[in-house]
Amino acid sequence: LPVSGQGGRFFAMNPRQILKIVVYGLLLTNFVHYLGNDLNVARHTMHAGWRLVDWTSAFATTLDESAWFLLLLLLELETFLLSDAAFTKGRVRLMQVLRIVCYLAIGHTVFAFSDYLLDLNRAVEHQGVALCSFADSGLSFAKNLEYWDLSRSNCQQLSSETHFFQFAQNQVLTDSAGMVVEWELAWADLLEVVVWLFILMMIEVMVRLQEKGVAGGIKLRFAQGFKVVLYSLLWLTAAYWGYRGHWVFVWDEALWILGFMAIGMNLSEWRQEIRAEAPAGAAAP
Repeated sequence: LPVSGQGGRFFAMNPRQILKIVVYGLLLTNFVHYLGNDLNVARHTMHAGWRLVDWTSAFATTLDESAWFLLLLLLELETFLLSDAAFTKGRVRLMQVLRIVCYLAIGHTVFAFSDYLLDLNRAVEHQGVALCSFADSGLSFAKNLEYWDLSRSNCQQLSSETHFFQFAQNQVLTDSAGMVVEWELAWADLLEVVVWLFILMMIEVMVRLQEKGVAGGIKLRFAQGFKVVLYSLLWLTAAYWGYRGHWVFVWDEALWILGFMAIGMNLSEWRQEIRAEAPAGAAAP
């Protein structure tokens, strides 16, 4: 059976633990925001021919946030909250099943974001036409993640270009400037989820090593160093979102980084315990 980190210290409140509770609470609040955002986008892109995969793709961010939050909770349990004795066979199997469900949800997110890039690549071009020629036809106009129902009353204000792209199963229009932003944001979304998967992989490596009593060595140092590089990529992605004016995304990214850095602190304290419990005179692994 796996050996947990520190375990059983939920009630030993200190500033670090209070900070973790605040961060986790704020992440739950952000989840409500993303659910509302997915509902709004779905309102503009859904149509009668939608299949199950269209519905799950429309709510990919909501599913992704749910999976990551559950994984964060599992890691918190494994590296801090639960004592070694709490890891019965039944609980270990349950945690493994929940992990698999989370990985499937995140895998679906990678699929959905990749499929959206393909959708943008398949967009239908319209050149030499005014946006008002599409008015009152049930289409929506999108730009930088904002959506409007396209009508005679707003078409002239939304864009004066004569070059447009129709995507999202032909439900949405954007102009050439908007299409550049769509591509950039789509790539940023895909990059972000892949980077987070690598971070999770590094954390899993560290957890499994420490379960075996390893508190040092090249594998552990590599995982720690690679995580620094990956977190840097996430901050760069957040900076791009800030450049595009999506400060809620920046805030959310910062919270997730803090949340997983809290797991890193748990692992660090766990390594200290491993070293402290090593036999006198023996070098920690």
